[in-house]
Amino acid sequence: MQIPSLAQLKKELSYLPEKELIEVILELSKFSRDNKSFLFFKLNEKDNPGLYVEMAQEDLLVEFQNSRSDHYYYAKKSAQKIRRKMNKLLKLSKVKTDQIEVILFFCEQLKENGFLDHQHAVLDNLYQMQLKKAVKLIDGLHEDLQFDYEGRVDELLSI
Repeated sequence: MQIPSLAQLKKELSYLPEKELIEVILELSKFSRDNKSFLFFKLNEKDNPGLYVEMAQEDLLVEFQNSRSDHYYYAKKSAQKIRRKMNKLLKLSKVKTDQIEVILFFCEQLKENGFLDHQHAVLDNLYQMQLKKAVKLIDGLHEDLQFDYEGRVDELLSI
């Protein structure tokens, strides 16, 4: 089965009346939780711009509270699981400042919850990679916004 290109899909969607378009979007949202989340954030981001960050941080905080960091093996597995969830959440927003907030929150929670106390290479690499991702996103921002995040990043870099 040949999947049509995005341009072809866009062209076909432009021919649909508004009612049918709404039905297609609702059907699409029923297929996966990710689609439903994406639709929810897109519809509500204008009214409440901080909603995405709040909900993402809340989800990650619940995951951190349910995780185990008493042994390096469990800490590693829990951190990897939380990182996968964070990466799914990052796909829902294209706003760089929101993505930076979520990544920095993840790094702060790793530090606070004792995941980095084990001095395990996998955990340290995971932490460093997320910090690098945040720094790369910060470098693409305006200078004033860069300055706002520099203090948080410097604090996280000093392990």
